Amino acid sequence: STLDRSSAASDVYKRQVIMGTGALVTLAFLPLRESLGLGTILNALLIGVSVDWTLTWLTTPDALWLRIAMMVAGPAVIGLASGLYIGGGLGPGPRDGLMTGFARRGFTIWKVRTTIELSVLLLGVLLGGGIGFGTAWFALSIGPWVQLFLPKCTWPEDGA
Repeated sequence: STLDRSSAASDVYKRQVIMGTGALVTLAFLPLRESLGLGTILNALLIGVSVDWTLTWLTTPDALWLRIAMMVAGPAVIGLASGLYIGGGLGPGPRDGLMTGFARRGFTIWKVRTTIELSVLLLGVLLGGGIGFGTAWFALSIGPWVQLFLPKCTWPEDGA
């Protein structure tokens, strides 16, 4: 139907915007002297596709308590996932590369990540978007979670 094609076209457009934004943010690696890696490229190319795929099988629960639990736990799960993929040494994704680049210059991981997320949140509002509690919760809590998990998940440089 026309609605299905319109929705599919919208999904493709969203993925293209996500990928283009990732490529643009990756340009900020240059002045930070942050290395590109396989993780950087895959993050920029696959994050939109991964979100779309996950949303096809992850449904919104009816129970309010379960929705709240998922919202509260979400940043912790993503913080752990960030620690695992960045700590693996395959290269950080676009926003994570900004975070690690500034961290190498003495800034605290949680402060940099929170600043990045709040900046993106502000940009969204300036473009006409709204802020829900879950969005604000994520922006304020993801930095501390990444700060907690990244050192615990980072492989030593010598591979020991």
